[in-house]
Amino acid sequence: MAIVLEANYAKKLGLPNFSSHQYSVTIRTELTDLSQVETESARLYALLQDAVDREIQEVGFMPDATRYGMNNCANDVATANRHVNGTGNGHPPANGKNGSHLGPPQSESWKCTEGQRKLILQLVHDHRLDKNEIETMAQQMFGIGVKELNKMQASNLIDDLLEKVGKKPRGRPRWQKREAVSS
Repeated sequence: MAIVLEANYAKKLGLPNFSSHQYSVTIRTELTDLSQVETESARLYALLQDAVDREIQEVGFMPDATRYGMNNCANDVATANRHVNGTGNGHPPANGKNGSHLGPPQSESWKCTEGQRKLILQLVHDHRLDKNEIETMAQQMFGIGVKELNKMQASNLIDDLLEKVGKKPRGRPRWQKREAVSS
């Protein structure tokens, strides 16, 4: 009787500008005795961890933030704020200048709404949050990067960010209806 043991080790690292890279190795082996499983599992784990940790150190191609539309978060938020708050009433100044000759960057292929994108960037900027940490949060919560989040996922990330910076009390989920108050 052959026992198949499959071991996998993967690691994903956040990189600047909401980038990341990952590496994974899987090994499949056959054992003839159940008593070998624990020892072989520990050996494979150590072997795979060493291999992944050694290989993932090579980052490879890193996109240039200015060439690939991944502006510095602070500049992106500042530009968006100038556009939105140009005169304090949500409109750019009467002279048509809002402090940026091109206006705010568009959604930069973010999947969520423009408002959600701006709020995420604003929270990162205002509270000096680590962009890599936020990227890791999105990866852990949804298995995808921040820019890939749909509206519902972005909403959940925003809720977590607001909790993280102390702007939203813990309690019932936003989507849970309040019970009717009887008079």
